Amino acid sequence: MQDAKDITIIGAGPTGLFAAFYAGMRGASHRLIDNLDQVGGQLTALYPEKYIFDVAGFPKILAKDLVKALAEQGLQWKPPVHLAEKVVGLRRSEENGKPLFTIVTDKDEYPGRTVLIAGGIGAFTPRKLPLKDVDKWNDKGLHDRVLNPATFAGKRILIVGGGDSAFDWAVNLHPVAKSIVMIHRRDGFRAHQATVDQVQALAAAGKMELRTFWELKDIAGSNRIERVTIFNNKTKQEETLAMDCVIPQLGFVSSLGAIAEWGLEIEKGDIKASQTMETNIPGIYAAGDITTYPGKLKLIATGFSEACIAVNQIAHFLNPAAKVMPGHSSNMALFGQKDD
Repeated sequence: MQDAKDITIIGAGPTGLFAAFYAGMRGASHRLIDNLDQVGGQLTALYPEKYIFDVAGFPKILAKDLVKALAEQGLQWKPPVHLAEKVVGLRRSEENGKPLFTIVTDKDEYPGRTVLIAGGIGAFTPRKLPLKDVDKWNDKGLHDRVLNPATFAGKRILIVGGGDSAFDWAVNLHPVAKSIVMIHRRDGFRAHQATVDQVQALAAAGKMELRTFWELKDIAGSNRIERVTIFNNKTKQEETLAMDCVIPQLGFVSSLGAIAEWGLEIEKGDIKASQTMETNIPGIYAAGDITTYPGKLKLIATGFSEACIAVNQIAHFLNPAAKVMPGHSSNMALFGQKDD
């Protein structure tokens, strides 16, 4: 049996990590659970090498560097972090007359006195290429996520997609890759025009290829990817290219999963929360992109604020004698400052 924590934080992205920091600051025991195999949420999974410009205090910072700093700050209290675990259920009971929530995952069960849902856009997985037996190429040249650009040094790369991630990786990988061919099934793109312009300029200069109306038909090789067959969906022309890596960037599928069955008020796929980040179920709170309320902005900066509000409200919920306002960290003995 896992021990009961004051707060079970579902989601180890930016909002969840900052909530963990505040939980420790308020002296609340806590744990984090995440469906992904690394902390950082979308920042780690989708755009680790992309710059973020709207986080206070950083004129610009790489997403992976922001995650590193958030993890150093948020995990300093050494809470248990349960990664690669999918939330599949919730059991509600009582402990000493107070609510007890047991989060059930596909691997274990975690009791807690409150729950803070900071799951971003929910559990998400990359869309797969529509090819038979495509999974056999995983770790053999097929990469649905790019975690370290150095992995692609000197490689011949095929990027499939026409969204922000596809264009971002074309720009970021062209200095290290041997060659890049980027294909998209149509001539319209779902990416920022500035990045599209960069890729088109690279293609015009002969530094990569950008082909529209082309799709991936087949991947072949012995122990690793060695070649691909692509086809033009207008002319039906086919072409086989020598290739080392395929990076599909086809978006992702996200959902609340089992959380949607807990009886929470949900609006257009988001969890409704009050200005104190409370849901309609006492003891369950929500923060970050997974929430909605009048005036909601889905920004990292907003998630940080909501994490603070939620955790301080939880501190008061757990102990009505505790103030909601935590005081200023610059005066706290916890951080080696003068007594608070």
